[in-house]
Amino acid sequence: MSAAEEIHDVVDEHDRVIGQAPRGEVYARGLIHRCVFVRVRDAEGRTFVHRRTADKLLFPSLYDLFVGGVLGAGESYDEAALREAEEELGVSGLPRPEPVLKFLYDSGGVAGKWWSAVYEVRCDLPVNPQAEEVAWHDFLTEEELAARLGEWEWVPDGLAAYELLRAHGTDGASG
Repeated sequence: MSAAEEIHDVVDEHDRVIGQAPRGEVYARGLIHRCVFVRVRDAEGRTFVHRRTADKLLFPSLYDLFVGGVLGAGESYDEAALREAEEELGVSGLPRPEPVLKFLYDSGGVAGKWWSAVYEVRCDLPVNPQAEEVAWHDFLTEEELAARLGEWEWVPDGLAAYELLRAHGTDGASG
């Protein structure tokens, strides 16, 4: 099954499930759906950053501050956060990601709106990122990350989540 054929819950403005549809239809019709963003830090507090592969349905080849993705039909945010983090990082046995905040992201017509649950997790395991999702990766210090924010082209929903984390007080100053 292709990514466009995966079935996802469709939700309303209050994050209540109102139906299901394939991902391609969800994006094409701008239906509200659910996503998770997981900020991954290593033992030194550096943030996992990656560039998405060129064949991604949404925001191909852009840089991302989070691992994550769209929830499958019937999947909880907590389940999706752990699944997506382990899949994209290529690890197993990751601690359960901790929820931090949730917001409704509006893509401005690119692919509709999506409820975005933001999590954080520490990964002390060696990573082997999923080649289908990750074209390049590294763990960056807050200083390195700050320098790249103005240089690289970032996924807009991840950038919005990062700004909300900063406003929430979880900008990396704590470990």
